[in-house]
Amino acid sequence: MTNVAHPTTRARRIRNALLASVFTLGVAGAAGGALLSNSHMAFADPVRVDAVAPADFSAIVEQVAPAVVSVQVKTEVAAVSDRSAPQGMEDLPPGLQEFFRRFQMPGDQGQGDNPGDNREPFHPRHGMSQGSGFFITDNGYLVTNAHVVEDGTGYTVLMDDGRELDAKLIGKDVRTDLALLKVEGHDFKYVKFATDQPKVGQWVLAVGNPFGLGGTVTAGIISAEGRDIGSGPYDNFLQIDAPVNRGNSGGPTFNIHGEVVGVNTAIFSPSGGNVGIAFAIPASTVSEIVGDLKDRGVVTRGWLGVQIQPVTDDIAKSLGIENTHGAIVADATSHGPAEGAGVKTGDIITKVNGTDVAGPKELSETIAKLEPGAKIKLTVMREGHEQSLDVTLGNLNDFDKSQVASADSNDQSATPDQHGSLAALGVTLEQNPDGEGVRVASVDEESPAADKGLQKGDVIVAVGSKPVNSVADVEAGVASAQDQGRDAVLFRVQGQNGSRFVGVPFERG
Repeated sequence: MTNVAHPTTRARRIRNALLASVFTLGVAGAAGGALLSNSHMAFADPVRVDAVAPADFSAIVEQVAPAVVSVQVKTEVAAVSDRSAPQGMEDLPPGLQEFFRRFQMPGDQGQGDNPGDNREPFHPRHGMSQGSGFFITDNGYLVTNAHVVEDGTGYTVLMDDGRELDAKLIGKDVRTDLALLKVEGHDFKYVKFATDQPKVGQWVLAVGNPFGLGGTVTAGIISAEGRDIGSGPYDNFLQIDAPVNRGNSGGPTFNIHGEVVGVNTAIFSPSGGNVGIAFAIPASTVSEIVGDLKDRGVVTRGWLGVQIQPVTDDIAKSLGIENTHGAIVADATSHGPAEGAGVKTGDIITKVNGTDVAGPKELSETIAKLEPGAKIKLTVMREGHEQSLDVTLGNLNDFDKSQVASADSNDQSATPDQHGSLAALGVTLEQNPDGEGVRVASVDEESPAADKGLQKGDVIVAVGSKPVNSVADVEAGVASAQDQGRDAVLFRVQGQNGSRFVGVPFERG
């Protein structure tokens, strides 16, 4: 007779075996990489980082502080009467406004409230703003932000040793928010730009003049890189968490080697004070821009002459293409370099000189780095076919937006009160009485069109690549897209902010 263990006994044996295995597993795990019992498996070693945080930053600060300055900017302000609220005090109660009017801070000029006082009324002629800056040469060139020196009529540099020096503006570039000043003299302590790309997680020091307090040092790390904060077409900021406040603008961000990795420019703050999110222009950008300012007083950039936007999923679907790489041309400037070379509205620019273009940002940066007059080869996707176009770039500084041609109203044959509805897309259309295209009379807030940003008052000037001048034209274009099996229809829309493409998906019932 076969000896069969009682179920309870068998369960106890299984439990004991499992506990032994778990114990063996735990010991092996603690040993870090030890072999499991009766197994050829091994644990991978955990990540181990041998990094030493600096004990303090005093040695770095001692070396770099003399190169960092306070930049004081004299500005013109509008004249006000002696009965107006002092600048910045408009929201105070009248009694407090009168108090500040009577007792001006030292340096301000005003009058008392004596009716017999024959002095001139209170007319401040100048204001004063301030920021930070730093020397980049021993003969007096220093960097700050363009917004620090904006509208300045005079500039004073307050040195680390207390000296005050007059400065002149060499040039500024508002597109990158950088400016270059110059003071007379030599043997200034200066700092250099870092040549190595900073890494997320590295220590940084922000040195500057927050709230006009004088030289102040704060420490933190690089939190992120490549940030686009919507301040311009060339956004590529470092994000740091070192405390940065008003007055720090234009000051340097240092690495632990005392090299400048960025220029403090903006903060994100609902309250106006530091919340640990600050943005600095990378040293690579600063070095390039101030080099142009030093040599020429201005920054020269290549100009293609196109208004561009990303190729969204809906736009790709409406065009029947699979990828969203490149930048779609919403409009080509009349008589601009691109139009002269044959670039058309609706083209998707995918390459410049054989290098892929990921999107509008990359295209803008690539063109801006090229010199005016440079000859380039654009690769465009047009109606599903790739084409190459040779373009000679213009000079962005010569571009005058007032010269952009607007559409003329040449076709007066359409009936002004012509209306129509594209119920499937959620829009009602009417003939545009002001010129070409068809105006959006209303948009259903719950419709696909509203989701994609189509608004009342927008003018649809083309469906796909075909211009439209009547509601019937739009309806025919939508029907054609449906017949081709497209998942969306592409509208070229003229709105308050210029021309753009809107891909509106079809609702599937």
